[in-house]
Amino acid sequence: MAQIAITATSPREAAPYATAIESRGGQTKIVVPKRFTSLDDAMEGVSGLVLCGGYDVHPSYYGQEPLDGAGTESFYPDRDEMELAMLRHALEKQMPVYGICRGMQLINVCFGGTLLQDFPGHRNPDLEQDPSIQHQVYVSPGSKLGAIIGAGAFYRTNSLHHQGVKEATRAPALMASSFQPDDGVVEGLESPEHRWLIGVQCHPERETEVAKTFLTIWSWLVGWAERYEAGDME
Repeated sequence: MAQIAITATSPREAAPYATAIESRGGQTKIVVPKRFTSLDDAMEGVSGLVLCGGYDVHPSYYGQEPLDGAGTESFYPDRDEMELAMLRHALEKQMPVYGICRGMQLINVCFGGTLLQDFPGHRNPDLEQDPSIQHQVYVSPGSKLGAIIGAGAFYRTNSLHHQGVKEATRAPALMASSFQPDDGVVEGLESPEHRWLIGVQCHPERETEVAKTFLTIWSWLVGWAERYEAGDME
């Protein structure tokens, strides 16, 4: 049974991602900054990587300063360092990677892109009352994401972010596979060079808040992790 690493701030934060993987036959290994000792230890026995949501990626990693009013509590540089090291290792080894929300943004930064640090309309400002809003995203026909979920089309998903990617900030080596039709915010990224890398801006671990077709990405990840473990990635 393939083991998939989940990076997070805490085991509690990682729990819903672990549930999504384990319910589809995968095993999980939760890696958090406070318990991170070395890259070798974190990646030992791992056949896939999930970068989950959480803190904002520190702007210093893409050559910018934080916006005025962004306190240090918005960032967790130890997590940034840990995840970038694990992501680069996974890319080098051609390991399956699934980035979600912050995870998709980190993929963009890792490939040389930048982020829009703050914009309205993509999360409920009253997080205590209702942490998720809903909006449409368009998945491009012919994209890897479209093939995984079944078709390029309009889908309804949740949205919980205030940072993100637009075409002007997208890493040139990546392709936008999905976007929000009203404002052009990128909702999906993939790499032509790295066949087993997917990033989405929504949160498919909140399974009742996304189109059911988006849940097939979990099975895609587990399936490729099993093939990676078996040495069969063709």
